Amino acid sequence: MRTPSRRLFAALALTPLLAGCFVSGEEGSGSDAEGGSTGRLRVALAVPPVQALSPYSNDATVLSKLSVAEGLTALDKNGAAASALAKSWKQKNDTTWTFELRTATFQDGTPVTADSVVSALGHANAAAAKPRVLSDVTLTVKAEDADTVTISTRTPDPVLPLRLASPALAVLSAKAYAKDGTVSPVGTGSGPFEITKLTGKSKATLDRYDGYWGGRANSSGVDVTWIADGTARANALRGGEVDIAEWIPTAQAKLLDRKTRHEVPSVRTDSLVLNTGSGLFTESALRAAAREAVDGSALVDSVFGGYADPAQGLFGPAVSWAADKRIDVTGRAQAATTAQVKSKTKSKTLRLATYTNRAELPEAATVLQQQLEKAGFTVKQEVREYTQMEADLLAGKYDALVFSRVTLLDTGDAVAYLASDYTSDGVYNIAGLKDVKVDQAIKSAAAEGDTTKRQQKIMSAEAEILRTDAVVPLVHEKVVQGIAAKVEGVLLDPRERSLVDVNTRLK
Repeated sequence: MRTPSRRLFAALALTPLLAGCFVSGEEGSGSDAEGGSTGRLRVALAVPPVQALSPYSNDATVLSKLSVAEGLTALDKNGAAASALAKSWKQKNDTTWTFELRTATFQDGTPVTADSVVSALGHANAAAAKPRVLSDVTLTVKAEDADTVTISTRTPDPVLPLRLASPALAVLSAKAYAKDGTVSPVGTGSGPFEITKLTGKSKATLDRYDGYWGGRANSSGVDVTWIADGTARANALRGGEVDIAEWIPTAQAKLLDRKTRHEVPSVRTDSLVLNTGSGLFTESALRAAAREAVDGSALVDSVFGGYADPAQGLFGPAVSWAADKRIDVTGRAQAATTAQVKSKTKSKTLRLATYTNRAELPEAATVLQQQLEKAGFTVKQEVREYTQMEADLLAGKYDALVFSRVTLLDTGDAVAYLASDYTSDGVYNIAGLKDVKVDQAIKSAAAEGDTTKRQQKIMSAEAEILRTDAVVPLVHEKVVQGIAAKVEGVLLDPRERSLVDVNTRLK
């Protein structure tokens, strides 16, 4: 796949990772003229839809995993921007880019035009729940002609082509956008698979879209079942009920046949996120006490069965440039002693939350509860399915969260993750963090166009975030994907945003 012509973006491989994450090919790739297999793929996904697969929610990754919808760009296996609905682009000045569209159609038969892009990105900008990828930028989009779009930002955004690869910025046809602000990808995407039926939060039916610009898919469709329980997903694969099961729990992984077990280095970091905005952890000494009490290395074998590495920071081994640029954290608050913790908290209970969609997290929460109780805290766990608790998390109703986060999900560039999760106005700021030095460090990284300097500023921002003890990194996960031996062409993606494409098929 091509990368942008400017030297900056030809070199901008901020995430050189180890496994194969491939964007769809250019026109004509993927299958022969008649289209391949008549077989349908059966896929078990872990996290049920939050908002009927709206791209403005965490559901956006489902649209990319199943090749339903596309943005102007995609990410290649090295994390650089590659062409998708835009076949090429160039930078006019520090704040303005032009994108030339390829010839493509939406699944409802309407053409992909510059006006389509203006509409889609305009709706994303105006969404009530703004996509995380836009938390630190506002886009101005203009159609120059039917096939050319100009996109401007208020301040320089040197990684705009990476930003536009976010699943949250998928371009859908006009009928996707309702007057009440809801967005539906059912029959409105441009990818090789079309959602033809969505059954609540349990099932979806996808059929092959034969008009896809990148070639006819090898599989005739995809039948999706959401199975929140990880053991049940593994059992469905073992029992032949599904062909692909994502996120196999580590306790189940070794029970799978070796041919069906696929380990993927991941940019996912599991952390203890502390609510700095309300409750117990508004006090820095108590946050420091929690940080001192927690030992993530104890989880590596006991909970993750060796499918994890002890956390070194927010970014793990799959982000290969991070380790050499990591900065020592200074200026942390002094931790309260056990006696001081008991005195300061008195009869107050630490509300520790986690969710069931990743089987290891409740187990990790139990270990962390024991560690925190030794430090003098009184802890009560609340474990629910993620979609049932997201609103409460963002509203600050818990003191702490055992959280699993793909740090390069939104753009492939770490700045978007830092901005959404840790800036004062971040749209996914579960920690409720408001720290001037953190905001300044992330803003400085966002403005840097040189790859090496940008990476160094990202690590400076990491150090500022860790200084606040708003988050305590625990482990860097290795994801296990379950794939039946009769299936080939599944995408093993460290960013967890790709799974099935035109080449995925039954043998």
